Amino acid sequence: MRILIKNIKHLYQVEEGPSRKRVVEGADMATVPALENAYLVIENDRIHSFGKMNELSDNQYEEAIDASDSLVLPAWCDSHTHLVFAAPREQEFVDRIKGKSYEEIARNGGGILNSARKLNLMDEEELYEQSLQRLNQVIAQGTGAIEIKSGYGLNTGAELKMLRVIRRLKENTPVPVKASFLAAHAYPVEYKDNKASYLKLIIDEMLPRVAEEGLADYMDAFCEEGFFSVADTEQLLEAGWKYGLKPKIHANQLHYSGGVQVGVKHKAVSVDHLECVGEAEIEALKSGTTMPTLLPAAAFFLGIQYQPARKIIDAGLPVCLASDYNPGSCPSGNMNLLSTIACTQLKMTPAEAVNAITLNGAAAMELEQEYGTIAVGKKANLIITKPMSSLDYIPYDFGNNPVQQMIVNGKVY
Repeated sequence: MRILIKNIKHLYQVEEGPSRKRVVEGADMATVPALENAYLVIENDRIHSFGKMNELSDNQYEEAIDASDSLVLPAWCDSHTHLVFAAPREQEFVDRIKGKSYEEIARNGGGILNSARKLNLMDEEELYEQSLQRLNQVIAQGTGAIEIKSGYGLNTGAELKMLRVIRRLKENTPVPVKASFLAAHAYPVEYKDNKASYLKLIIDEMLPRVAEEGLADYMDAFCEEGFFSVADTEQLLEAGWKYGLKPKIHANQLHYSGGVQVGVKHKAVSVDHLECVGEAEIEALKSGTTMPTLLPAAAFFLGIQYQPARKIIDAGLPVCLASDYNPGSCPSGNMNLLSTIACTQLKMTPAEAVNAITLNGAAAMELEQEYGTIAVGKKANLIITKPMSSLDYIPYDFGNNPVQQMIVNGKVY
């Protein structure tokens, strides 16, 4: 099956030639390679060829899509979500408006513990159906690859339930889904005064079950004051590595927690959040290949300080942006709105934002060889936008969905 997309106003994020970029970093993030008046041919589920319209000579295709006045880009790659959850937490939203802090709400049984209580009461089928609806919604908004975490179970049965739901999403939806095991998201109430026993439960009981059933790609932990210390995190990451689970950790959201350094030390694929980044964190990131992943939509929704994207990019490092879609601190997986927040609040340019949610987002899930750019042989997960003049219009037109058509695995979604 061949599909031709023709008369493309701008074809963005193209890679020509045999070499493949792993990430875009530093000053290079300011540029998104593009072709004007272009075509792209899909064969089965892959990009077969592309170029300028006046170079098109192949007429062997079964379907043609006219993209006049539209842009075509690789689909967004969202590398940090908590999309599997039981219920929203709008009361906490109101509590924050009235002056309560995120930490205060958590201490009083809200936050992650609130979500855990609700998830433990929901059966697996209902949890799957709700999560599938959310996943279909973000695909319609342009997401073509996604990572989803557990962490709202906080006991063996419920964590496994979450991860099995994630596996079903992976099996029954057309986009690639990566799974992270995040039992170290918060301490359950019954372990509040016996934290060592909860770590032992994760390492000695949960982790072997997760590995035995092949339910996770990554080991995650919330390395933050009041949650899991650097020593706790090290213990968890070392245990994960023994089962082949690479680290992807929450770091430096609320404090200078040491999470960035411990992530780099343990060769984490990414360290995520990063509201608190100083010279020590920059130097640590320069010493390895760990991806700095910023979640500015969560900072926006919580009303806390934003991540220093300019400092990180100007240091020559890559930046990834991800949604942090979750019921408490970011009840949205809209990557288009995320790009607007990145531009207006983090002072990233639209080109930098697009690099951060395409190739760098793919790299933060180890998918950069298959997704994140327009390259011959890569998977055909593409966005065809509504008519618009340029890439800059996507974050400019905030709150609106730029997607006219999604192509997923070479098929119109």
